[in-house]
Amino acid sequence: MPTPKVKSLGDTAERWTRRTAAASPDYQKGVETTSKDWSGAAVAAGPSYRQAVTAAAAAGRFEKGVTKAGTAKWKKNTVEKGPARYAQGAAVAGPEFQAGIGPYLELIGRTDLPARRPAGDPSNIGRITPITQALHALKMR
Repeated sequence: MPTPKVKSLGDTAERWTRRTAAASPDYQKGVETTSKDWSGAAVAAGPSYRQAVTAAAAAGRFEKGVTKAGTAKWKKNTVEKGPARYAQGAAVAGPEFQAGIGPYLELIGRTDLPARRPAGDPSNIGRITPITQALHALKMR
């Protein structure tokens, strides 16, 4: 039986990179024009997700993947990809950030705190208790 002819690794990687970059408009169009209910499907997949994550955790796959990649790969990819994406993502997410953090800032602003004591007084740490309780209650709603 003859062995299949396989293109070189370099050619395959180059073609993948070039064609994937060229497909960006198709990717965007697919997201914009889909009639599928993403959130409904994601919620429905919750039990499968939990089962898969639990199995992966039990098998130690997270640790295996992190060990395989290593710090050098993480750092290289983060430095090469992250800064531009971080800035762009923050710019796009600004209004959502404002809407999301607004209720928490408003709650902090109206939460009464015990009086501040002199610097170093151990009771000062108790000043954070009303804030943490209020924030937790808001988050759990």
